[in-house]
Amino acid sequence: MQSLLSGQIAQFIDQGFIKIENAFSKEIADECRAILWNATGCNPSDPTSWTEPVIRIGELTNPPFIEAGNTPRLLKAFYQLAGDNWIKKESMGSFPIRFPVKKEAIDTGWHVDAGFPGEHIQDYFQWRINIKSRGRALLMLFLFSDVTDADAPTLIKIGSHKDVSRLLMPYGDSGRSFSELADKLSDLPSRPIASATGSAGTVYLCHPFLIHSAQNHAGLHPKFMAQPALLSKKDFNIDPKIGEHCPIEQAILQGIIS
Repeated sequence: MQSLLSGQIAQFIDQGFIKIENAFSKEIADECRAILWNATGCNPSDPTSWTEPVIRIGELTNPPFIEAGNTPRLLKAFYQLAGDNWIKKESMGSFPIRFPVKKEAIDTGWHVDAGFPGEHIQDYFQWRINIKSRGRALLMLFLFSDVTDADAPTLIKIGSHKDVSRLLMPYGDSGRSFSELADKLSDLPSRPIASATGSAGTVYLCHPFLIHSAQNHAGLHPKFMAQPALLSKKDFNIDPKIGEHCPIEQAILQGIIS
């Protein structure tokens, strides 16, 4: 079972993400993509059937998706980044399938994904993020198609997870809602931007506080990606005086004290 190198773990703590190529096989990616094409209701051979910039598909439990999310390489990486504070994937989703059409998408704002329900559980914009990252160990980007710079790769603000740590700290366990936090992100320092490109089978493992954004498709071929959370069993420990800290916790602590 291949482990993350020390340099990769250091990059995760400092920059907020790592890219793992060949995290799952091309054959698995092909199987998953065929399932997703069917779910979209679009015809792969007929671009005139691609009428929307993005079609969202929820959680799926088909065996190829479970296999993609539980390869030995990924399971080892989860342990190295989160310790034992994570839950094995039994499904995968959501899937924002992006198409090269003239109509612009409406979901391209910078944001941080939420981890636990707010007062209105059905309204994701009211879900919350707190300084202990309750409910979420990682944001993950699974590429089921080849993604170039033209194919609407997810944009990542490098190192922004530390800014978000400082932003969340005053709000303690209650944290901020998805919408409240999104409204504050423009006040944070400017950060360099990376594009989550790669071949099918690539997975980006991202700190749960990493600021990211979708963008419009400017290529020729639809982009197939999943952005599931790696769920956590409990709140992460951010007390610098108690216990050893996994890389997720180390990154939060560095953000708070820097």
